[in-house]
Amino acid sequence: MQLKRLVAIAIFFLTLAILILLAEPAKTTVIADAKLIEVRPRITQKIAQTINFAPEINQSAPVLGCAIQPPANPPDPSLPAALTSLPITLDRFRKPLTTATPKPNSSPKAIAYSPKEIIALAAASNYGERYLNDLSGKPTDLTPIIVLHETVGSANSVINFFQEFQTNEDNQASYHTLITLDGTIIYFVPPDKRAFGAGNSVFISPLGREAVQTNPRYPSSVNNFAYHISLETPADGMNDGYTHSGYTEAQYQSLAWLVAKTNVPIERITTHKAVDLSGSRIDPRSFDFNLFQRKLSEYPRTDEIVIGCPLTSQKSKRL
Repeated sequence: MQLKRLVAIAIFFLTLAILILLAEPAKTTVIADAKLIEVRPRITQKIAQTINFAPEINQSAPVLGCAIQPPANPPDPSLPAALTSLPITLDRFRKPLTTATPKPNSSPKAIAYSPKEIIALAAASNYGERYLNDLSGKPTDLTPIIVLHETVGSANSVINFFQEFQTNEDNQASYHTLITLDGTIIYFVPPDKRAFGAGNSVFISPLGREAVQTNPRYPSSVNNFAYHISLETPADGMNDGYTHSGYTEAQYQSLAWLVAKTNVPIERITTHKAVDLSGSRIDPRSFDFNLFQRKLSEYPRTDEIVIGCPLTSQKSKRL
């Protein structure tokens, strides 16, 4: 009888321990941009810095425009972007207007602002086509959005990562543009191409849930209609914390300058954290949206950066 009682007590405590373990909430690691965590250097960054990149990658511009529809069952759905023999130039990323009418409340200082601009074209494996139709043939005529990120690494580590040719789809990543601590703007992917900035993601608008599936191996995302801009993380943000000291004045100024040239409305400017469905992205941390909006209001809105497919390219590819 004593033995049976001891066995019953042992079973009771074993069952209780199992229930406690099962009831413990899952521990989720939240990070800014996981793709860059592994290559970030743990160094003290300076505002003035030297930007390094491979100039040979900047020779050939990608083919202009969009493709009709992604193949449903391709042998390799992530083939490198098609390149031309033409050299890449700044007007492939933005086309300066000959005349721009300032808004009545535009700041003369803001209008005169001119950040340093650098082209560091991403390797052809790390970005792809924008598509006029999704995998099922449904039109993808969604209004462009801007998705804000942060690097959690130095600008040079990001350049090195994006300019390395990746044969493994899981390692392919890119932004369209990066803004360094000193306000320098680095262009990686032309706005008519699809940067791989967000994986499993959706943009919630008054029209509903907006996302497009372009690869049968991966879930839908916002990449087909998104323009991805990342801010270089300050030195005290090289970790997985929820906050840091914030971004520099030069970064906010350059961000406002750049976004004003896309003419994307404020209600369609979002963050990686907001569109992410994995629950693992928290960037851009410590972003001051009110400060950004005030600076953006100082600039005249233009169409120097056309996100998506140029109309002439759409027509030619449909013929």
